[in-house]
Amino acid sequence: MAWTTTLDSTRTRLRTLYKAIPDVTKGFGALSKAVKEGGVLDFKTKEFVALGIAVAIRCESCIVLHVEALIKAGATREELADVLGMTIQMGGGPASMYAAKALECWDELTA
Repeated sequence: MAWTTTLDSTRTRLRTLYKAIPDVTKGFGALSKAVKEGGVLDFKTKEFVALGIAVAIRCESCIVLHVEALIKAGATREELADVLGMTIQMGGGPASMYAAKALECWDELTA
């Protein structure tokens, strides 16, 4: 799988959705901004939580967006692997399959 292609196509689909329902997506954007900027956890930690959920619910588009955000936030591959280990512990076999995809995504986007 080409994760850069997944990233591009995800962004394209989201832009189309934003145009179709701008009020809803603006509201969701405001919620996202408030969650990421507020609270006691730092942005990187929140993105690790989001990635864990993305792996658990098997959302490849979510995985690529959160891996990209983690790269930009200065996360390391070792930190990512540690979070993926916890995700596997909580999600079992299916989480293992998507954790492997998240690691593959990291490796491609940081190559």
